[in-house]
This record gives sequence, C-alpha cells and structure tokens, in this order.
Amino acid sequence: MPPLTAMARRRVRTWAAAVATGVLVVVVAAASAAAAAGVEEKLMVDMTLVPGAASTGAVCLDGSPPAYHLHQGSGAGARGWLLQFEGGGWCNDARSCAQRARMSLGSSSLMNKLEVFSGLLSNDPAMNPDFYNWNRVKIRYCDGGSFAGDSEFRNGSSVIYMRGQRIWDAIITDLFLKGLAKAEKVLLSGCSAGGLATFFHCDDLEERLRGVATVKCMSDAGFFLDVDDISGHSTVRSFFNGVVDFQGVQKNLNKNCSDSTVKSYQCFFRQYALRSMRAPYFILNSAYDVYQFFQNFVPPSSDPRGQWSRCKAALSACSSSQIATLQGLRSAMLMALKPFEGESKVGMFINSCFSHCQSESQDTWFAPNSPRLHDKAIAKLVGDWYFERGAAQEVDCPYPCDSTCHNIIPSN
Repeated sequence: MPPLTAMARRRVRTWAAAVATGVLVVVVAAASAAAAAGVEEKLMVDMTLVPGAASTGAVCLDGSPPAYHLHQGSGAGARGWLLQFEGGGWCNDARSCAQRARMSLGSSSLMNKLEVFSGLLSNDPAMNPDFYNWNRVKIRYCDGGSFAGDSEFRNGSSVIYMRGQRIWDAIITDLFLKGLAKAEKVLLSGCSAGGLATFFHCDDLEERLRGVATVKCMSDAGFFLDVDDISGHSTVRSFFNGVVDFQGVQKNLNKNCSDSTVKSYQCFFRQYALRSMRAPYFILNSAYDVYQFFQNFVPPSSDPRGQWSRCKAALSACSSSQIATLQGLRSAMLMALKPFEGESKVGMFINSCFSHCQSESQDTWFAPNSPRLHDKAIAKLVGDWYFERGAAQEVDCPYPCDSTCHNIIPSN
C-alpha cells in the first residue's frame, strides 16, 4: 500500500468532519496535487455563469445562476467532450437545503472561481492519455438533488429552489452553443452525487446527440446500494425517499423503472434502473466505498455506543467480526452488479479499497503508483472501454488483498 502522506492524513480528518455534518464534501480530489507534487502542473480553469438561466428557473438553491468550468479541446480532440458532474451529497428537507444554500454546494456566489483540473480533467497526455485534448467541463453542483429535482420551498419571504433538472437543461443548452452540438465523442461522468447524476441524464444526452456523436457515461462512486444498516434499519432508503419527495424528483426518474416499481424512490438507486438505460456506461466504485460505509451501512444512528469509531479511524483497529461485516457490503455491491457481468456495453472497475471518488485525483486516476486491477490503472480500463480496445470489466478480490489501494482510512 502506498505510504500515507501528511496531506492524506489531513484528508482523513477533513473527511471525518465532513460526514459529521451530514453533508458530503468530496475531499478526495484535494489530495491529487500533493500526491503528484513536482510532477503535475496545476491547470486552473475559470468559472462560467450560465447566461439567462434565471429566466427558465434554472437556479441554485439560493437563486444564484448555475455554473461550470470549460477547458477547450484541441487538435484531434477538438470534437471530443468530457462532462464531469461535481459531487457533494444531497439535502432532503427544508433545514438541510437551507443550510446548503449558504454554502458553495448551494450557491454559485460562494464557489471558487477557479478550479483545478486533474485526473480525468487533466490536459497532460502523460496524466490523462485518452481525454487530455478533449473539451473538458466541470459542472458545478448547487441543487442538492443530483441534478434531478424540480420544486421550490417557500417560508415567508424566503425561497429555496430545488431546480437540478432545469440546471442540467440550461448548462447543456449553453454548451451546445459552444460546440457540444457538433461533438463526435462524448463522455458524461461524475463523482459521488455527481456520479449518480450521470445515470439520470445519460440517456437524455445520448438522445440529444443521436446520429451526431457517440455518447457513453461513467459513474465514479455513484453506485449507491439499497442496503439496511448494521442495526437493520433502512437509513439510506429513508434518506433518499426524502430527497425524492422534497426535491420533486419523481417526475424526472426513468419512466420504465418507475412503472415497474412500487415506490418511485427505488429508482434513485441505480441497481433498479440500470436495465432501463440505453447508452453504454462504466461503473467505477470501491466495494468498500467509505461514504456508504460511514453514512449508509454503519451510520452513527446504528452505533450509539461508538463501537465502530476506532475501526472508522484506522483499519488496523477493526475487529475480525467488523471486517466480516464489511465483507457484507462488498457482497451486496457484487450481487447488485452481477446481472451486468459480461455485457459488452458495461465497463467496471470495482476495487477493494476504502476510498470514494477515484477519477478526479491524479494519484488514483493515472500515476506510477495508482490503484490497479490485473496491472490496469483506472484510466487505462476506462479508455479501453470507451474506445472498445478490449475487455473492460475488472473486479477485485476481497480486502485486504489489494496492495495498490489509496485508502482514505489509514491502515494504522
């Protein structure tokens, strides 16, 4: 296992603070510059506010306009487009959405105006061999509903806008004017809540560009499982049900899935909706995804005595029974993916690392010591899948067999 750097140790502390607030702020990407210090030059990209978005109601939680960052492609990649949804959790009621409206995850007014493009957004062929010269876009996240909601909440004179679907429409319309309409190859991707968004909008983008471009999609750490927590309660089910109801997501869920399920919130879980998707997709996920481990599988409510606290802080502190319990999370992941094994349109990189989001950080996307399965880095397998260069499904052996992991949780 690569040594845990000082930056990575700070990342663990930041991660713990983030999940303690109930709002996931993806901190993994912050480690990439340190991991590649002296090797990777930072590419800083300006933010673009979508003009006229407010006229269609496409606004962030606080009413500010949606935003994205675009670095234009060149040469042979000038008609290739990579769109990356930012991640950052969800809000499922008035209190949590009002809280987000006062953060960068709910207001473009509070966002960093410059973003580092690293990993699959890098413009360095040595760091991102297949997509470095494409048009690369980071779509900022400010609706709290994986770009799928369409509702608002009024309390006196204050309004919270859950307009993720309209934000998606407005950004795509603007990007069409900037060349996306003439694309030949497109990859729609995203991390965490953004990874979930790729599933919601993949077929829509494919339909908009049908006959013009090849459209494929990748979800990084966005395959959230419908599992009970260790106390037998449906923590994540209840939470996602709240997101779907409060944000008005129902009408934007996959219709084939909604028609075949009893409760519409089930279609927020991709294991129930993947069969309904037309476009090719790639699932990049850890079988021990740390967000799902901390928030869904062993949430604080399921561990009132704090018996998992030490295990969450250091893997070496996990008891044999706790490791066995975590193997159950991996088993649930593999069972949900089993129906798609061997399908040519489906790519997979399912490793046994305690991680969350591996495409935006250079150290995990493509580097000398990045995670590998059968000697293939994530970037290599994703490229093989997109360009149909060969088999593109890799599933890791159980923890602790993989020595290439970059674990968010330290080993000791």
